[in-house]
Amino acid sequence: MPHILVDYDEALQESFDRRGFARELHKLAAETVDGITVESCKTRFRRVDEAVIAHDEPGHALIHVEFAILPGRGTPTKSALSRAVLDLVRRHTASATAVAVHASVDIRDLSEAYAMHVAPVRDR
Repeated sequence: MPHILVDYDEALQESFDRRGFARELHKLAAETVDGITVESCKTRFRRVDEAVIAHDEPGHALIHVEFAILPGRGTPTKSALSRAVLDLVRRHTASATAVAVHASVDIRDLSEAYAMHVAPVRDR
């Protein structure tokens, strides 16, 4: 926890430094939400090969960050995280000047049934 999924348009493939974004995102999450540590963050990236935005005119790209956290955080905390993540997205996509970048963030609660396990590293 948290689980983070970033859908990004193929048009951002070359200009979007995903690993750099994830490292900054994990630090930001730990600084913004009590109970989140950098070590607990997990981010997956999913390139969207095709997206239709508005009237399907060229020159548009999308990026959407879905942030799932344990229940119990209030709206002010989620809103602060959402705004901070959106600012980070904007900074990391600023070099994509050939397209209008449509950026969004959704902060949601994990289900009450969420469970996880981390297997320890074993000697070979």
